[in-house]
Amino acid sequence: MKANLDQRAAERSYEIPDSELTPLVSWSAYSLRKHWNTVKNAIAVNPETGQPWWPENSKEAYSSGIANCAAALSNWSDARSGKRKGSMGFPRFRSKRAVPSCRFTTGSFGLVTDGGDRRHVQLPRIGAIRTCESTRKLARKTIAGSARIRSATISYRRGRWQVSFSVETTVPARALPPTGAAAVGDGGVGRSVVGIDVGVKHLAVLSTGEMIENPKHGRKQAKQLRRLGRRASRRVGPDRRTGQQPSRRWLRTQEQIRALHTRIAAARRDHLHKLTTRLVRDFDTVVVEDLNIAGMTRSGGAYKRGLNRALHDAALAEIRRQLTYKTEWTGTGLHVADRWYPSSKTCSNCQAVKNKLPLNVRVFTCDACGFRADRDHNAALNLAALAAVVDGGASSASCGRDVKEARQKPTIRPATRRADGIAAGTPPSGERDRGNPATHAECTKQHSA
Repeated sequence: MKANLDQRAAERSYEIPDSELTPLVSWSAYSLRKHWNTVKNAIAVNPETGQPWWPENSKEAYSSGIANCAAALSNWSDARSGKRKGSMGFPRFRSKRAVPSCRFTTGSFGLVTDGGDRRHVQLPRIGAIRTCESTRKLARKTIAGSARIRSATISYRRGRWQVSFSVETTVPARALPPTGAAAVGDGGVGRSVVGIDVGVKHLAVLSTGEMIENPKHGRKQAKQLRRLGRRASRRVGPDRRTGQQPSRRWLRTQEQIRALHTRIAAARRDHLHKLTTRLVRDFDTVVVEDLNIAGMTRSGGAYKRGLNRALHDAALAEIRRQLTYKTEWTGTGLHVADRWYPSSKTCSNCQAVKNKLPLNVRVFTCDACGFRADRDHNAALNLAALAAVVDGGASSASCGRDVKEARQKPTIRPATRRADGIAAGTPPSGERDRGNPATHAECTKQHSA
């Protein structure tokens, strides 16, 4: 693909008309896969035996890489033409340090139901593999016909091989509270609305007054990580310049470091899933902020480095990501406040906006009406009231507000193209009938084993 694009660019430099340029090669997954099938016998040859090496692996290994390549080329083209916001460079080959993964969409894969132990999965070209976690919960749904496995993804993460199944299932309707049972801070819209202000001291402060403490999973294990890091530095590690191989003690210490990082990530993921699931189950509408996490975690001084570490440990962007797809599953409304909406500087009582509010000031005091409240709780109340502004289409009365009405509307971003569920690149047969969202919703869940 790159050679074809470079050839066309060189011909344009000689002022050759577009009609006479070298034909552009299609970068759809279907076209790339068709081209691979025509050249694989010639280029994929073992120099020692003279036989092609591609039949040793599953064909899905190549189809998965081709589908990812097609998606990356489409995103790069859309970014250049303005169809996609932001900038994106030309796709590059995956680094060896990246997470190796492969997605299976065809062939013999799924759960092994024979034997009754519910701890084996079937993979193409690999066979039956015993899993650490039990697959009983997923097996019951597939046997009952309430779930269908669509694909399986193999990945190597933190020293462990993992398989995750993409499953199509039917989620029962969520029992909604009766109309008028509104929570505190609902903005007077007559239904359960919650505003969520995330932070470092408190992981989330709700407009109902509930303050959820930050578990600080990484900080609790920081001492042990430092101890293991010092131990690894005393061992004989690998050296690329001299070709020195690492010692067994160094490898054993690295395995302990990976295990500790795995434990931290699992604890953080479990806590965030429980929090976001409770929010979408207990409330009809959730309002969050569009935070610039990448900009907030840029390096700058010792204090900034400590703040960056705390922000990464809290995983604030993961809360937004989980709320996005869980609200779609359950039919709960999600409003995203604009990035520049001054939720912390605005008085939730009279809507007056402060000019400055340093981070060390944890109690909000309004200069206009004298209202006093916790800084984060005041921001959560403003976010909850913002749902009434968005739904009603009109702004409430403000006192000294210096933010445009356009910034109070939810932010809508274009979706990024990703590899299609069918690695072959063929278009789907048609949109599935998702049914009435009030009764049920077709969704895709990730079941990991």
